[in-house]
Amino acid sequence: MRVEPHGINSIVHIIKHGTRGLKITKDDKDKIRFMRSLFLLNDEHTDSNWLKATSKLSLFERPSYWPERRPLARILAWTLTPNHFHLLMQETKEGGIAKFMQRLCGSMSTAYNHKYNEKGSLFQGGYKGKTINDESHFLYLPFYILVKNVLEIYPGGLVKASKNFDKAWQWAIDYQFSSFGATVKNEVCPIIDDPEEIVSQFCKDKSGFKKESKKLLSFHMSTKGEKFRDIMLENW
Repeated sequence: MRVEPHGINSIVHIIKHGTRGLKITKDDKDKIRFMRSLFLLNDEHTDSNWLKATSKLSLFERPSYWPERRPLARILAWTLTPNHFHLLMQETKEGGIAKFMQRLCGSMSTAYNHKYNEKGSLFQGGYKGKTINDESHFLYLPFYILVKNVLEIYPGGLVKASKNFDKAWQWAIDYQFSSFGATVKNEVCPIIDDPEEIVSQFCKDKSGFKKESKKLLSFHMSTKGEKFRDIMLENW
């Protein structure tokens, strides 16, 4: 089953891969468009020309003539990597996550094909979604989505990151295309809905979270993620 059953208030870990493992973003403009999509498309209001309508506005600014924003679902954490992305979401309206994902992926495919003169879907099949019920899994997810996946794209990957953890940790905080930095620094990020309530509680003790993340990284690498394979939604 690609997406497990979930209802109102369910927490769902989502992953979406590029077709044949290819990149879903090629430059920073693509990555920034993804960030804007997470905010602007997570809305009951729809505008098929949203890119044009917001082209002269700041990163998370909405046109003044749009109605008040009413999110389809809550985004609790996110990380974009070159060929896939992770989201931790909470269902707040029946079918809200599914509607948002359809809108997000459709918009990304359209924009990518137009920019790079490609055809077909940018993504490999439907998205995968794991409903989180086990508390131990939920405690692990902030590390997995925000730390492990960002450090994988640190120069030299997880091996280098584990050897130069302090330097890699700061690099991860500065990585723009994840909610990790904003969460750890307790900064407001328009994409995230009420982060204090769920994810940030695990990151409030910055020093403690860093130490725990270092331990989890070593454990994760030594076991190749075996203990948490059912929530990883991807092969090691």
